[in-house]
Amino acid sequence: QVQLVESGGGLVQAGGSLRLSCVASGRAFGRAAMGWFRQAPGKEREFVAAISWRGGSTYYADSVKGRFTISRDNAKNTMYLRMNSLKPEDTAVYYCAARSTVVAGVSQFDYDYWGQGTQVTVSL
Repeated sequence: QVQLVESGGGLVQAGGSLRLSCVASGRAFGRAAMGWFRQAPGKEREFVAAISWRGGSTYYADSVKGRFTISRDNAKNTMYLRMNSLKPEDTAVYYCAARSTVVAGVSQFDYDYWGQGTQVTVSL
């Protein structure tokens, strides 16, 4: 079992930055690929970024490529999402997810464990 807790969300103006954190507890975090997803009101949950268990492979949605950076520190059981040049369309609840394999996935159905989410709101 893996428990995930996100933090770092908030209200920011367009063009600003935020860093989300996801702290994991439970066994096997170090061998779990992880990802970030988001869900805006009235929309389906969508893939944002993913990272393999050692951090050597990363994947991004086209909408965030070049602006967001995913990383992890296995010694701290923590994954991060650095978000720069934020846009109003980035407004959503952001979820941290983990899967029971070392290879990252880009579908929400690839993931076994989910955090409770953290709200990110980008104003004009």
